[in-house]
Amino acid sequence: MVEKTDGVTTVLHPDICVIGGGSAGLSLAAGAAAFGVPVVLIERGRMGGDCLNTGCVPSKALIAAARHAHAVRKAAEFGVSAGEPVIDFEKVHAHVRSVIAAIAPNDSVERFTAMGVRVIEAEARFVDRDTVMAGGLTIRARRFVIATGSSTIVPPIPGLADAGYLTNETLFDLTRPPEHLLVIGAGPAGLEMAQAHRRLGAKVTVIDAGRALSGEDPELARIVLDRLRGEGIVIWEHALVLAAEKTAGGVRLQCETETGSVTIDGSALLLTTGRRGNTAGLGLEAADVGVTANGIAVDASLRTGNRRVYAIGDAAGGLQFTHAANYHASLVLREILFRLPARENRDIVPRATFTDPEIAAVGLGEDEARRRYRQVNILRWPYAENDRAQAERATGGLIKIVAGRRGRILGVTIAGAGAAEMINMWSMAIANGQGLRHVRGAVAPYPTMTEIGKRAVIAYYTPLTRKPAVRAIIRLLRRFG
Repeated sequence: MVEKTDGVTTVLHPDICVIGGGSAGLSLAAGAAAFGVPVVLIERGRMGGDCLNTGCVPSKALIAAARHAHAVRKAAEFGVSAGEPVIDFEKVHAHVRSVIAAIAPNDSVERFTAMGVRVIEAEARFVDRDTVMAGGLTIRARRFVIATGSSTIVPPIPGLADAGYLTNETLFDLTRPPEHLLVIGAGPAGLEMAQAHRRLGAKVTVIDAGRALSGEDPELARIVLDRLRGEGIVIWEHALVLAAEKTAGGVRLQCETETGSVTIDGSALLLTTGRRGNTAGLGLEAADVGVTANGIAVDASLRTGNRRVYAIGDAAGGLQFTHAANYHASLVLREILFRLPARENRDIVPRATFTDPEIAAVGLGEDEARRRYRQVNILRWPYAENDRAQAERATGGLIKIVAGRRGRILGVTIAGAGAAEMINMWSMAIANGQGLRHVRGAVAPYPTMTEIGKRAVIAYYTPLTRKPAVRAIIRLLRRFG
């Protein structure tokens, strides 16, 4: 890396300058460094970004603790005497922090410095199309990659600021459980945290202006929502929060529902009302980089209006998953290092909601597939017809496969135990353009829940057994002994 000093400022000339040390930025910086490319990485906060510190990692650690509490309650169904678990929330909090601490060294300044990445712990700001200032340094790179993540959208609810609220940035600081947690937003994050806190002993009420799990197939979303409601979580759909106020016991929400006005009191309020890419303070106007309502404006190759500047991960305002951020990083790295054209294909990026049961999907849903291809085949198979699901008492679930002409797999949604793990196979199949025949030919170990998908695929071929032409061929072949 070329470094020059004019007596006043130090100017760095790396090949790539990455702004943001979250999942997307770290993946790109590590990949470029592995090829010996000079990289500057700028991060103003904690390395690892939202995923490590306030998102994926702590939320899944909390969910794991809640799952164990739930298993104790359900143990009697398996002939094991247990009872109501004793929840030590301070130890739950310590468990969450220990998981973060165990992973943090992988994302640390020291590790990336050892890779050869120049890490600058400061705020970055564009001063023109080709220059970024950070920590008293001037960076003029061949390419810039913005990977600044996202933050919770705070809705304009009267009284909300005075009432007080939690977001993912503050929720995991709690060392005492909320008595009654109110959650605004019934998307994946809201429902994951709702169920976790319910299993850890809190009352929970979720409010959403639209349909809960609105991004998922309604048929399979219903399986998840029925379970959550069965565990005692109150879910208000199509309910508008009109006002919030602070009370002696916590917070009060005034809501308008389909059945009339409702007042809901809780001890704490969590916002999971969507996320917007972080763009403030970056000086994007000076760089001729445009911004949309959701984040930075990019094309299919993740370039901004400034051809030397890319935006990836949550900052790009599209898919907001850690694995999508890593996917973005690989695409941009390929284009920058090898000059190979790279275009984002959202159809191959899976998604998963880590409730119990889980819901996971990849590819096209039924409605979108019908819009694109008109004629599609819908295959279903219930968990209740699977031997492993029966053994685990996890029979509440369903796989739904959308197939096109000649059995091409267009999309898969799974609601049930292990859905997030099972979707991997289908993600690979769709990414490689495979069809139902490839799944039919695979052998799944018995007894596993993976067999559920194969049974659905076999059902696609069952009508062939009744076709007169097929039976005629078999009769002919039988004559030969």
